Amino acid sequence: MVGTLNLYFDPNLSLSWREASVLASKAAGYGVYHARSLRSWIHCYLTTKKLPLHHYGQSQSLLEDEDLSQAIQLHLQEISKSGYIRAEDIVDFISSPTMQEQFADKKLTITIRRARHWLHKLERRYGKKKNGMYIDGHEREDVVAYQTGFLKHMEEYFRGCFHIILVTHDESTFYAKDRRKNQWSHKDNKAVPQAKGEGQSLMISDFLTSEWGRLVDGDEEARLVFKAGKNHDGYFTCEELLQQVDKAIDIFEGKTQGYAVGLFLFDNAPSHQRRALDALSARKMPKGPSNGWTHKKGGPKMCPGVLLNGGFQGLYFSDDDPLMSGWFKGMEHIIRERGLWPDQGLNAQCESFKCEERRTDCCCWRVLFMQPDFVNQK
Repeated sequence: MVGTLNLYFDPNLSLSWREASVLASKAAGYGVYHARSLRSWIHCYLTTKKLPLHHYGQSQSLLEDEDLSQAIQLHLQEISKSGYIRAEDIVDFISSPTMQEQFADKKLTITIRRARHWLHKLERRYGKKKNGMYIDGHEREDVVAYQTGFLKHMEEYFRGCFHIILVTHDESTFYAKDRRKNQWSHKDNKAVPQAKGEGQSLMISDFLTSEWGRLVDGDEEARLVFKAGKNHDGYFTCEELLQQVDKAIDIFEGKTQGYAVGLFLFDNAPSHQRRALDALSARKMPKGPSNGWTHKKGGPKMCPGVLLNGGFQGLYFSDDDPLMSGWFKGMEHIIRERGLWPDQGLNAQCESFKCEERRTDCCCWRVLFMQPDFVNQK
């Protein structure tokens, strides 16, 4: 516009109004149509005293509003707790009375297609949920302390003069309908119905060594084939594992002939952590005396405890006791015999089994849990 006026009012050029606008337009790289716009804009300014404004970049996304974007993302975080987010959730949220009232100055209308576009801009992608490795808790104090103690304990095994061979326990489960789901097929092949479910399972329990692979000695092997299920072999429990371990030890000793020591390693599966049936455990112990109490109904009586001075403490009254012959003594009586019963007394357990952190004497269960003979029970 300024160029057009300069050319038009230059006394040395004597250009007409149209010629000046065309020359200014071509100098800017445009043509006759732009020259016509220049003349129209100048007339508009002379009439209204307002400069015309361009409209480039004025189509701004509603997501540019930080308050609106944050409100949508917080809403999606709440929905994601249920495990599934839909584009319709954004449409319903935007059209809710609360959002319409909060952003009354904006025209909050959105289609499902636009909602999908917004989800992409919010860095969300549609697809199958991926499974990741469980890593939460690896840095917890109790986990780090356990790992540190485990590593120190492992070092002790390798300090001796014996040749140590690691023997690891391996469990794998296979299903009758395990199959490859991706394959090359002809375009004319018809879809064949596939049976639902995974089918009958077959568990393989075996031992692997760091020296020669599977634990075998000639025709003898430690591998156990187990058909899990109520109508088959039942379920793999600690009893089956102990029988397999006994056989594995015999095979290992026959293989090595005494030149090496086997260090058997197991994971922390519940069936691998079972204690002896008569092992010390404060769980389920009654506070007072109880006739016929055992840790497991129908099981053996609990073994005696070990005091700090090395002596044994029977947890049941003697058979010649005049009042409670053979009865379980109860936690209070056991703690009193150890000289740990406080004057103010103790409850059997804390409310909801939530003991205060770092407390060792808040309830009967906690006191016994922290006793060395209970802690070191295998």
